[in-house]
Amino acid sequence: MADQRTAELRLDAGDGHNLYVAEAGSPDGIPAVFLHGGPGSGCQPGHADLFDRRRFRVVLPDQRGAGRSTPKGRLDANTTAHLIADLERIRAELGIRRWMVVGGSWGATLGIAYAEAHPDRVSAMVLRAVFLGTAAELHWAFGDGPRTLRPDLWAALTALLPADERDDPMGAFGRRLRNPDPAVHAPAACVWGDFERTLSEINPARAIPLPQSLDRAAEGREIPSTPYVENHYFRNDCFLGPDQLLAEAGKLGDIPAVIVQGRYDLLCPPRTSAALAAAWPGCEVRIVEGAGHTMSDPGVEDAVREAIRDLADRIAAD
Repeated sequence: MADQRTAELRLDAGDGHNLYVAEAGSPDGIPAVFLHGGPGSGCQPGHADLFDRRRFRVVLPDQRGAGRSTPKGRLDANTTAHLIADLERIRAELGIRRWMVVGGSWGATLGIAYAEAHPDRVSAMVLRAVFLGTAAELHWAFGDGPRTLRPDLWAALTALLPADERDDPMGAFGRRLRNPDPAVHAPAACVWGDFERTLSEINPARAIPLPQSLDRAAEGREIPSTPYVENHYFRNDCFLGPDQLLAEAGKLGDIPAVIVQGRYDLLCPPRTSAALAAAWPGCEVRIVEGAGHTMSDPGVEDAVREAIRDLADRIAAD
């Protein structure tokens, strides 16, 4: 049987960043890279389990400032262009010519940006919950969407803010996340993480309810790092030009791709996947009924596994 080891690599990316890269599966398998979401969340052990380890060589990098890459949470020299360059550095270091790119949400954003920059390095793509990094998407995900479909959650979030900040909670929490005082930024990170996680769930009853007071929101909690990195990217338009990824979708050419899309995804609604597929002839959208944004929603993980398997068959047949 093929070696199904898991290897670890530390790679100096320059600019003070040191990348953590895990590798799993067969050294002679189909190369694939898994791009985690957030930005800022990091890869998890279960991500490698999306792939048949007898068939794939899976590379799982933690992006700058995320997961086990160091320094954790570092925002200097941390842009989409840096992350794309890091992927090329990792690919070259591992001696991979082309790889399948797999990612969801922000991982899909980065995957599309990478593929548009280096289409000759991508054999196929599996994307989940496509996010194109636009201001309109952010306005929906953290404004009109919850205001329209989760007014209870919106009311709980805005009640934590002074009246003059309630029209723009994303901006209000962003200012707190950038405040150097832990007494200010830590509670904001906890609340924002809980708010986003609740929007991700098709069954929000599983999510942590928002606190009654912002001041005490971090008590007894581990402070999440993802909200800080997200805010850095979101307030800088994800370091992309206006509508850049959709406008440059022609660069994806005939790269075969499957988008797995939850029907009721509040953060990354189906219209975004449909718009990308319309501009990309090699792309197929597969809707998961009764699912929202997160991988743990019913049917989503199975659909991602199936898409990876189908594209592996296509790669093997070419």
